[in-house]
Amino acid sequence: MNKLEVAKLYKTIKKRYSNFDASLQAVEEDLDMLKDIPYDVAVSNIRQHIMTSDFPPKISQIRGRLGEQLERERMRRQTEDLVHKMADARSKAVPPPPGMKEALYARLNIQH
Repeated sequence: MNKLEVAKLYKTIKKRYSNFDASLQAVEEDLDMLKDIPYDVAVSNIRQHIMTSDFPPKISQIRGRLGEQLERERMRRQTEDLVHKMADARSKAVPPPPGMKEALYARLNIQH
């Protein structure tokens, strides 16, 4: 969502919950936590919340389950990227030159 969409959403919430902070400051503060949620999803979550709760929604309720799904997807992509990098590094790895291990042990006075 963008700033205007968050403001529209907060105006809708304020109509149903008079004690909800829909100020410009609240919109600006919460925008960062809502910017990855599509507006239509947030509207749907708010409609459901209004029908089932007497209390104003929190950020987590505005985000709904989509926020969790987006976070899981981000973490999955990050993990896949790390696995590919590790596989690439593994394919490029080579054993140390012959005699290096023994020379190192000799310098450290370690019996092998």
